[in-house]
Amino acid sequence: MNQLNNHSRANWFGLLILGIVSILLYMAFSQWAYDDPFISYRYAENLTKGLGFVYNPGERILSTTTPLFTTLLAVIGLVTSNFHQLATTIGIVSLILGGLFIFDMGRTFKNPIVSWSGLLLYPTFPLLVSTLGSETPIYLAFCLGAFAFFIRNKFLTAGIFCVFATLTRPDGILILVILAVEFLIRRRNPIPWKPILISSAILIGWMAFAWIYFGSPIPVTLAAKQQQGLLSASQPFAQGLVTIASSYKSWTFILGLVLAVSGVVYAIWKQRSWLFFLMWPVIYFISYMVLGVTRYFWYYAPLTPGYIVAIGLGLAGISALFNLLSQEKKSFQSLSLLFPGLLLILLFLGNGLYLSQMRSNNDPRFGIYKATGEWLRENTLPGEQVGSLEVGIIGYYAQRPMVDFAGLIQPEVAEQFSARTTYQDAAFFAVENFQPQYLVLHDGMFSDLEQLYVKENCNKIKRFKGKHYSYKSDLTIFDCR
Repeated sequence: MNQLNNHSRANWFGLLILGIVSILLYMAFSQWAYDDPFISYRYAENLTKGLGFVYNPGERILSTTTPLFTTLLAVIGLVTSNFHQLATTIGIVSLILGGLFIFDMGRTFKNPIVSWSGLLLYPTFPLLVSTLGSETPIYLAFCLGAFAFFIRNKFLTAGIFCVFATLTRPDGILILVILAVEFLIRRRNPIPWKPILISSAILIGWMAFAWIYFGSPIPVTLAAKQQQGLLSASQPFAQGLVTIASSYKSWTFILGLVLAVSGVVYAIWKQRSWLFFLMWPVIYFISYMVLGVTRYFWYYAPLTPGYIVAIGLGLAGISALFNLLSQEKKSFQSLSLLFPGLLLILLFLGNGLYLSQMRSNNDPRFGIYKATGEWLRENTLPGEQVGSLEVGIIGYYAQRPMVDFAGLIQPEVAEQFSARTTYQDAAFFAVENFQPQYLVLHDGMFSDLEQLYVKENCNKIKRFKGKHYSYKSDLTIFDCR
């Protein structure tokens, strides 16, 4: 009875911690923003306005990689119009859910140290928090939910979560493949046809709609990111992992890395039930290498759940070692939980310290891009096109048809990328073929475009000083009518 009461108190204590973490995350990161998610916000807003599942009204192009998240924003957006705040709130809730799903997996596999690692480290891991506002947190929550329900033999729920993950981001299909292989190799129970049929029907329904509505169920952004990967200035996905990892140099992150490596070894040796879960980040990483996409920081977030679980397994391995030593010397028994617990608290505090520093490093583009978009909305006509390299924040606040020099909105632009071209070549192609009435340019970024096209066809009408927004560059709006 005492053990049951202790277990119950521990669960309530964990929930209390998550409640505090969620409040602190919202207070610190409610204004967190970066450019790409605003493309999805604009899809959601157009959907709520009855303009269709489109970015530019009248253009049926699937430029959002996350149809389910966009639809969810649109549905809840009928109540609130602040899609940025809404997406951030959903992200925080999703981080908490992700930690709870790892906690549940640890309980199912009777590994409480992994449970507490997920509860404390997952919602506070800086790379995950940096993706707030995007679909990444809820995507990972769906993925983790699929694993958690699968190992409980709740195959219908696991299948639905797999479908939700896939509709949130196409690479969610990897979860479905991993679980199917795990079922066929290790479980070999009668095939659960009902979950398979229901999940397949939902996916086929979406694909049919996407073929009819967009002409393809594959987001054009995938091809755009692959084309961007061809540019000599782009960093390959594998190399980008080194760049991302170099941002985490404190001793707590080094400790976490050592524990994660130890955890993988311990899983292979004693905890093989976790191996199919740990294969997820490996398969994900290989898939993105094969796709040849360029480096974007949020692409590396799906590696984090496996990393957190590996840390937990490393701590569990330490606990098992002390238990083994206690057979010869009883004093080691008390260290079997105390020492791993102390290390876990240190990692948790390390995450918190990093987050406290990170909160002041919001994307410097947000302020100047928002001001630019708002000026365009107030000083241009609704149907006039605006050309820009980054169209997320500017396009969301401008509410004008956008021509994207990065090829995320117009796939024809992305086709211009190669090892011999630059973003300036794509910009030339975009302005010559789509002839936007206005251009938003970073000073000095497209010098040839300014000299050969802008100088002859456009007039400077507005300049935003970067220093007023703590941004490194000035932005100029040109009227090219």
